[in-house]
Amino acid sequence: MTAITAKLVSELRERSGAGMMDCKKALVENNGDIDAAIEHLRKTGLAKADKKSDRVTAEGRVATAQANGKAILVEVNSETDFAAKNSEFVAFADSVAEAGLKAAAKDIDALKAAAHPIAANVEEAAKAKIATIGENIQVRRMAQVENDGPIATYSHGGKIGVIVALKGGSEELAKGIAMHVAAMNPPYVKAEDVPADFVAKEKEIALSQMTEKDKAKPAEILEKIIAGKINKIVSEVTLVGQPYVLDTNVTVGDALKKEGADVVAVVRLAVGEGIEKVQEDYLAEVQKAMQV
Repeated sequence: MTAITAKLVSELRERSGAGMMDCKKALVENNGDIDAAIEHLRKTGLAKADKKSDRVTAEGRVATAQANGKAILVEVNSETDFAAKNSEFVAFADSVAEAGLKAAAKDIDALKAAAHPIAANVEEAAKAKIATIGENIQVRRMAQVENDGPIATYSHGGKIGVIVALKGGSEELAKGIAMHVAAMNPPYVKAEDVPADFVAKEKEIALSQMTEKDKAKPAEILEKIIAGKINKIVSEVTLVGQPYVLDTNVTVGDALKKEGADVVAVVRLAVGEGIEKVQEDYLAEVQKAMQV
């Protein structure tokens, strides 16, 4: 029997993508034969999939779907960007978005419970895909918007998804603004959405940056100078105040005004937001575990 070393377990883990303890067990059961161990792991199918559910999924895809005044964004995560670009994964993410739209899912639990073509529901379908794609897959987030007026979705390479809904205007304008949101990611829509403490802090900073000569000016002039600086900053952090990416000679607000439109809703999801990616040292991890 071949000795079950940390290096051998690490090699099997890298080749198979299976969990560390699964690899060690497979090697023990197959007398250290790595090829036989790989075959054994492949035969475990969904059992292997379930045991991989704690692996970090910071890559993936944001899929979109839209019909009849409704739009949805769905973030489906994988462990690697390689898997996220796999045509089977892309098709699965799209199918989850379509399932959520059809079920009129309002939250992630409703989305996971939605009927899916290859399984009883989306959650079970994701488990099935873990077995075939070979990586942990998580249906992580969703957002949906309904609107009587123009509504549009935009996907930037599958990494960023946006929904924009308008009152008035056109679907073409909504699509253009969705592209703008994907590119610029404004934290607020309008000036009134900007928190008061943000404005207060910016005023404090603006005042501290002024020269003694400026500070010596009459209060009303000083206030106008500070107000000008704050207005510029607020424009930079609001959707309507930013130069429109499709025509930088006007702001998004100008483009809306031209069509007599107003923004009803804006949603933006980017893959992996808030997930801490960990660089794994497989060999060190295996060596540590085998000492237990």
